[in-house]
Amino acid sequence: MVAKVIPKPRRVPLAGLSFGLLLTGCAPGAGKTGFQMPPTPVEVATVQSRTVRDQFHALGGIASDEQIEVVSELSAVVEELTFVEGQAVEKGTQLARLDDREIRADAERAEAQREQAESNFKRSEKLLEQNAISPQEMDDAKTALKVADANEALAKARLDKTRIRAPFSGLVGRRRVSPGAYLREGEVITDLARVDEMKVTFAAPERYAGLLRPGIAVDAMAPAFPSQHFPGRITVVDPVIDPDTRTVQLVAKLPNPERRLRPGMSANVSVTFAERPGALVVPDEAVFAEGTQSFVFLVKRDSTVSKAPVRLGTRDSARVEILHGLEAGQVVVRAGHQKLYDGAHVMPVGAPGDSGGGPASGSAAR
Repeated sequence: MVAKVIPKPRRVPLAGLSFGLLLTGCAPGAGKTGFQMPPTPVEVATVQSRTVRDQFHALGGIASDEQIEVVSELSAVVEELTFVEGQAVEKGTQLARLDDREIRADAERAEAQREQAESNFKRSEKLLEQNAISPQEMDDAKTALKVADANEALAKARLDKTRIRAPFSGLVGRRRVSPGAYLREGEVITDLARVDEMKVTFAAPERYAGLLRPGIAVDAMAPAFPSQHFPGRITVVDPVIDPDTRTVQLVAKLPNPERRLRPGMSANVSVTFAERPGALVVPDEAVFAEGTQSFVFLVKRDSTVSKAPVRLGTRDSARVEILHGLEAGQVVVRAGHQKLYDGAHVMPVGAPGDSGGGPASGSAAR
């Protein structure tokens, strides 16, 4: 019997085979176009036309345009309080009535003395025409009449002060005294505040001192009414800059016909220096800087991007004004531009977004 030798099959290393396959798949010329990088997903926004305002914002305090403590100018007993606490009153409305018996008697006596002095004066005029009295006696009668007129006016003024009236229209506060109490001169009866027009006091950084002047428009919002705007205008610009805070103190008047604003409230105040309708704006995050130059990535029709230099104007935390470099309706990369370069292909995520509703406002871009 002859033994048969069967040869062993040749083993090929798998690692070498895999490497060969990988080289074959990536070989240049494989297919028609070869390997290409996929487009980069980015968020985009459309260049919008908006009204842009140059503004600064501050926190202010609201106070009455006019606010006083209603006091008595006489020492007397309170006969009656004729107001309701918290009530709106018109100018001239009687708020309190004091005991006037003694003062009224003095006024009546002064009136009688004035009538007597007037009769004496008229009699003296007739006697002087007849040369029955001397010019000196005539002068005495005339002086006596003037003194009597003054005494009557003084007595009636004191009598009028027993009726305490509102010097202007507004809201009265709580009662400080009660009927029957003895009220001393200068003692407070109640408070009166004019609330149909309010004032808001706030401060501006000194860098705005050259732009501030009376008449500039302001817009205030109170935390109690977060959806309501209270427009007004600056009325006072303090001529002195505070050396400690380097700020300028300002006062603005705010019409308050519905009497919603009350003294003591706080307010967020926006001051508008200039307004430019039809300005171009883009989202703030679409702009990036290289050195001292600002750029955006402009999305072309073929879905490639180009780096476009832009000149900036007013900006805030959401939007930035473009003074030069873009046109309305163009599409820019809003987010995802960190890895882009000129000619890069992009894939916009969603439709081109709005650059933000409403007017843009802020400080001038540096």
